[in-house]
Amino acid sequence: MGGGSIQRRGPRGKQQRKERINDEIRVPEVRVVDEDGTQLGILSTQEALRITEDKGLDLVEVAPMAKPPVCRIMDYGKFQYQKSKKANLARKKQQIIHVKEVKLRPNTEEHDFAFKLQHAERFLKDGNKAKITVRFRGREMMYADRSKEMLVDFANRLSEISVIELMPKREGRTVVMILAPKAAAVGSGKKKPPVASNKKPAQENPPAADS
Repeated sequence: MGGGSIQRRGPRGKQQRKERINDEIRVPEVRVVDEDGTQLGILSTQEALRITEDKGLDLVEVAPMAKPPVCRIMDYGKFQYQKSKKANLARKKQQIIHVKEVKLRPNTEEHDFAFKLQHAERFLKDGNKAKITVRFRGREMMYADRSKEMLVDFANRLSEISVIELMPKREGRTVVMILAPKAAAVGSGKKKPPVASNKKPAQENPPAADS
Protein backbone atom coordinates (compact mmCIF):
# COMPACT_ATOMS: atom_id res chain seq x y z
CA MET A 1 0.00 0.00 0.00
CA GLY A 2 1.03 3.63 -0.28
CA GLY A 3 3.02 3.79 2.91
CA GLY A 4 0.88 1.87 5.43
CA SER A 5 0.35 3.37 8.83
CA ILE A 6 1.81 6.86 9.14
CA GLN A 7 3.26 8.01 12.45
CA ARG A 8 1.48 11.01 13.95
CA ARG A 9 3.67 14.00 14.59
CA GLY A 10 4.29 15.47 18.02
CA PRO A 11 2.59 18.54 19.47
CA ARG A 12 5.40 21.08 18.91
CA GLY A 13 3.59 23.26 16.44
CA LYS A 14 3.55 20.55 13.78
CA GLN A 15 0.26 19.59 12.20
CA GLN A 16 -1.07 16.28 13.41
CA ARG A 17 -2.81 13.97 10.98
CA LYS A 18 -6.48 13.50 11.84
CA GLU A 19 -7.45 10.62 9.56
CA ARG A 20 -6.86 7.00 10.48
CA ILE A 21 -5.49 4.98 7.59
CA ASN A 22 -4.84 1.34 6.71
CA ASP A 23 -4.09 -0.83 9.76
CA GLU A 24 -4.96 2.02 12.13
CA ILE A 25 -8.63 1.33 11.26
CA ARG A 26 -9.75 -1.10 14.00
CA VAL A 27 -13.52 -1.39 13.46
CA PRO A 28 -14.75 -4.77 12.06
CA GLU A 29 -16.51 -3.31 9.00
CA VAL A 30 -16.57 -0.12 6.98
CA ARG A 31 -18.49 1.47 4.12
CA VAL A 32 -16.04 1.77 1.24
CA VAL A 33 -15.83 4.32 -1.56
CA ASP A 34 -13.45 3.55 -4.41
CA GLU A 35 -10.88 6.07 -5.68
CA ASP A 36 -13.17 7.08 -8.54
CA GLY A 37 -16.16 7.64 -6.22
CA THR A 38 -17.81 4.26 -6.80
CA GLN A 39 -19.68 2.92 -3.77
CA LEU A 40 -18.39 -0.55 -2.92
CA GLY A 41 -20.83 -0.92 -0.03
CA ILE A 42 -20.23 -2.29 3.46
CA LEU A 43 -17.23 -4.60 3.63
CA SER A 44 -15.21 -6.16 6.38
CA THR A 45 -12.21 -4.03 7.18
CA GLN A 46 -9.89 -6.88 6.19
CA GLU A 47 -11.57 -7.19 2.79
CA ALA A 48 -11.40 -3.41 2.27
CA LEU A 49 -7.69 -3.50 3.14
CA ARG A 50 -7.10 -6.35 0.70
CA ILE A 51 -8.76 -4.44 -2.14
CA THR A 52 -6.81 -1.36 -1.25
CA GLU A 53 -3.52 -3.25 -1.18
CA ASP A 54 -4.23 -4.77 -4.61
CA LYS A 55 -4.59 -1.25 -5.97
CA GLY A 56 -1.39 -0.03 -4.31
CA LEU A 57 -3.31 2.71 -2.50
CA ASP A 58 -4.41 3.61 1.03
CA LEU A 59 -7.65 3.06 2.92
CA VAL A 60 -8.53 6.33 4.63
CA GLU A 61 -11.25 6.77 7.24
CA VAL A 62 -13.08 9.93 6.10
CA ALA A 63 -16.23 9.74 8.24
CA PRO A 64 -15.36 8.01 11.53
CA MET A 65 -18.67 8.91 13.24
CA ALA A 66 -20.83 7.20 10.59
CA LYS A 67 -22.32 3.77 11.29
CA PRO A 68 -20.30 2.00 10.02
CA PRO A 69 -17.41 4.44 9.42
CA VAL A 70 -16.90 5.54 5.82
CA CYS A 71 -13.51 4.85 4.26
CA ARG A 72 -12.16 5.94 0.90
CA ILE A 73 -9.52 4.26 -1.21
CA MET A 74 -6.99 6.87 -2.32
CA ASP A 75 -3.36 7.85 -2.68
CA TYR A 76 -3.00 9.34 0.79
CA GLY A 77 0.29 11.10 0.05
CA LYS A 78 -1.30 12.86 -2.93
CA PHE A 79 -4.37 13.66 -0.83
CA GLN A 80 -2.21 15.29 1.86
CA TYR A 81 -0.27 17.28 -0.74
CA GLN A 82 -3.45 18.61 -2.34
CA LYS A 83 -4.93 19.48 1.05
CA SER A 84 -1.75 21.34 2.03
CA LYS A 85 -1.73 23.16 -1.31
CA LYS A 86 -5.32 24.30 -0.81
CA ALA A 87 -4.57 25.49 2.72
CA ASN A 88 -1.56 27.48 1.51
CA LEU A 89 -3.63 29.05 -1.26
CA ALA A 90 -6.34 30.01 1.22
CA ARG A 91 -3.74 31.66 3.46
CA LYS A 92 -2.36 33.63 0.53
CA LYS A 93 -5.86 34.87 -0.29
CA GLN A 94 -6.34 36.14 3.24
CA GLN A 95 -5.59 39.82 3.09
CA ILE A 96 -3.67 41.33 5.96
CA ILE A 97 -4.76 44.91 6.44
CA HIS A 98 -2.19 47.33 7.75
CA VAL A 99 -2.73 50.87 8.98
CA LYS A 100 -0.30 53.24 7.26
CA GLU A 101 0.22 56.67 8.77
CA VAL A 102 0.32 59.88 6.74
CA LYS A 103 1.55 62.87 8.73
CA LEU A 104 0.47 66.43 8.05
CA ARG A 105 1.35 69.73 9.68
CA PRO A 106 -1.04 72.61 10.35
CA ASN A 107 0.81 74.69 7.75
CA THR A 108 1.16 72.02 5.05
CA GLU A 109 1.49 73.68 1.66
CA GLU A 110 -0.58 72.56 -1.33
CA HIS A 111 2.24 70.72 -3.15
CA ASP A 112 3.08 68.78 0.03
CA PHE A 113 -0.61 68.17 0.60
CA ALA A 114 -0.94 66.64 -2.91
CA PHE A 115 2.19 64.55 -2.28
CA LYS A 116 0.66 63.16 0.93
CA LEU A 117 -2.54 62.41 -0.98
CA GLN A 118 -0.59 60.26 -3.41
CA HIS A 119 0.95 58.34 -0.51
CA ALA A 120 -2.48 57.71 1.02
CA GLU A 121 -3.91 56.75 -2.37
CA ARG A 122 -1.21 54.12 -2.82
CA PHE A 123 -1.81 52.71 0.66
CA LEU A 124 -5.54 52.46 0.04
CA LYS A 125 -5.19 50.81 -3.36
CA ASP A 126 -2.93 48.22 -1.76
CA GLY A 127 -5.84 47.35 0.53
CA ASN A 128 -4.49 49.08 3.62
CA LYS A 129 -6.05 51.73 5.80
CA ALA A 130 -4.63 55.23 5.99
CA LYS A 131 -4.29 57.02 9.32
CA ILE A 132 -4.03 60.74 8.66
CA THR A 133 -2.61 62.78 11.53
CA VAL A 134 -2.01 66.46 12.15
CA ARG A 135 0.46 67.17 14.94
CA PHE A 136 0.54 70.52 16.76
CA ARG A 137 3.28 72.31 18.61
CA GLY A 138 3.02 75.17 21.06
CA ARG A 139 0.43 77.78 20.13
CA GLU A 140 -0.56 75.86 16.98
CA MET A 141 -3.14 74.11 19.19
CA MET A 142 -5.48 77.07 18.73
CA TYR A 143 -5.95 75.86 15.14
CA ALA A 144 -6.84 72.28 16.07
CA ASP A 145 -10.51 72.64 15.18
CA ARG A 146 -9.70 74.20 11.82
CA SER A 147 -7.37 71.32 11.04
CA LYS A 148 -10.40 69.03 11.02
CA GLU A 149 -11.57 70.90 7.92
CA MET A 150 -8.22 70.12 6.31
CA LEU A 151 -8.67 66.42 7.04
CA VAL A 152 -12.20 66.42 5.65
CA ASP A 153 -10.81 68.04 2.48
CA PHE A 154 -8.17 65.29 2.39
CA ALA A 155 -10.88 62.62 2.65
CA ASN A 156 -13.06 64.28 0.00
CA ARG A 157 -10.25 64.16 -2.54
CA LEU A 158 -9.93 60.40 -1.95
CA SER A 159 -13.67 59.71 -1.76
CA GLU A 160 -13.69 57.63 -4.96
CA ILE A 161 -11.45 55.00 -3.40
CA SER A 162 -12.06 55.31 0.34
CA VAL A 163 -14.54 55.94 3.11
CA ILE A 164 -13.99 57.66 6.43
CA GLU A 165 -13.77 55.00 9.11
CA LEU A 166 -12.89 57.43 11.91
CA MET A 167 -13.97 61.04 11.61
CA PRO A 168 -11.34 63.66 12.50
CA LYS A 169 -10.85 63.40 16.23
CA ARG A 170 -8.58 65.25 18.60
CA GLU A 171 -6.22 63.10 20.66
CA GLY A 172 -4.02 65.26 22.84
CA ARG A 173 -1.87 67.42 20.55
CA THR A 174 -2.89 65.44 17.47
CA VAL A 175 -5.99 65.32 15.28
CA VAL A 176 -6.53 61.86 13.75
CA MET A 177 -8.66 60.54 10.90
CA ILE A 178 -8.73 57.00 9.48
CA LEU A 179 -9.66 56.14 5.89
CA ALA A 180 -10.57 52.62 4.80
CA PRO A 181 -10.35 51.43 1.18
CA LYS A 182 -13.44 50.76 -0.89
CA ALA A 183 -13.45 47.16 -2.12
CA ALA A 184 -13.58 48.19 -5.78
CA ALA A 185 -10.46 50.32 -5.41
CA VAL A 186 -8.17 47.63 -3.98
CA GLY A 187 -5.62 46.55 -6.55
CA SER A 188 -6.96 49.00 -9.11
CA GLY A 189 -3.47 50.11 -10.08
CA LYS A 190 -2.10 53.56 -10.51
CA LYS A 191 -4.40 56.36 -11.46
CA LYS A 192 -3.90 60.05 -11.95
CA PRO A 193 -2.97 61.82 -8.74
CA PRO A 194 -5.83 63.52 -6.91
CA VAL A 195 -6.76 66.79 -8.51
CA ALA A 196 -5.29 69.70 -6.64
CA SER A 197 -7.73 72.09 -5.13
CA ASN A 198 -7.44 75.86 -5.34
CA LYS A 199 -8.50 75.92 -1.75
CA LYS A 200 -5.54 76.09 0.63
CA PRO A 201 -5.79 73.07 2.96
CA ALA A 202 -4.16 74.69 5.96
CA GLN A 203 -4.42 77.87 7.95
CA GLU A 204 -2.75 80.98 6.70
CA ASN A 205 0.53 81.63 8.50
CA PRO A 206 -0.07 79.91 11.85
CA PRO A 207 2.11 81.26 14.59
CA ALA A 208 5.52 79.72 15.06
CA ALA A 209 5.87 77.10 17.77
CA ASP A 210 6.96 78.17 21.20
CA SER A 211 10.66 77.65 21.68
